[in-house]
Amino acid sequence: MVEPKLEVPAELRDLAEKTIDQAEKAFGLFFDAASKSIASVPNPGADISKQALSFTEQNMKAAFEHARRLVHATDLQQAMQIQSEFLRSQFTNAGEHMRQITGGVMSAAKDATKGKS
Repeated sequence: MVEPKLEVPAELRDLAEKTIDQAEKAFGLFFDAASKSIASVPNPGADISKQALSFTEQNMKAAFEHARRLVHATDLQQAMQIQSEFLRSQFTNAGEHMRQITGGVMSAAKDATKGKS
């Protein structure tokens, strides 16, 4: 069985790439502002907030890279392979992020109870 090619004009692929680049720059500005905001307001949860922001930034970078790869898919099978790889990596990353956040919360709780003893 011959897989049909994805006939997407080069101009449309270029436009999609430029749109992805612009969105990525906008998110970069957002993450810079959010990081500065977290750093300027000391609070007990600042470390967890920084970590959550970092994980979100990593996820967005992965999503932009995924979109770039998908724009260049030449057939449905390749597009599905790219999607499958992306989902697999996102599930793995989500599990690792949850372990790190849980560890941080448990450590902070342990430190808080230590101070009250």
